[in-house]
Amino acid sequence: MTGTLPSAPPERFDLPQALRTAESRGETVDQVLDRNVAELLQELRVAFTGIQILFAFLLGLAFTQRFQELHGFDLAVYLVALISTALATMLLIAPVSFHRLVFRRRLKAALVIVSDRLLRVGLAMLVPAISSAVLLIVDVALNRWAAVACASATALVGLVTWYALPLAVRRTARQDATDEE
Repeated sequence: MTGTLPSAPPERFDLPQALRTAESRGETVDQVLDRNVAELLQELRVAFTGIQILFAFLLGLAFTQRFQELHGFDLAVYLVALISTALATMLLIAPVSFHRLVFRRRLKAALVIVSDRLLRVGLAMLVPAISSAVLLIVDVALNRWAAVACASATALVGLVTWYALPLAVRRTARQDATDEE
């Protein structure tokens, strides 16, 4: 089966990129997909630790005495933090369930593609989750203006390092490849 595409439905999971990667690295498509799954798992491990801590904090916060003092703005920010963290958690755990349901069905290409998309959206949900948690904590601990400044800086760092920088590098690499052709 060297160099051939696995039996994923071709109309839904187009794999020319995996084939090009396999050819350029001297791997089979199956080896590329196995490596991609391993890389996805490593990325999930990193994200899971942080999101577990944040989610546990937010869930526990509702049962503290000080939580009863939250009203209006702070309560709305708490709900944004909680819901975005819950959604990020669900999206980041979804590849595990997906894998269990397609296990041993020769659908690794679908697993890689779907998991990649779920992780991208899950990570995107972490930006408002972390930023709103910072907004809430700094607002309660200091004041609203400091909270807005800290949350804005947090969101900006997340957007720049998680999206703007990688997309700029990807665009530059694509431009370099086009220039070489």
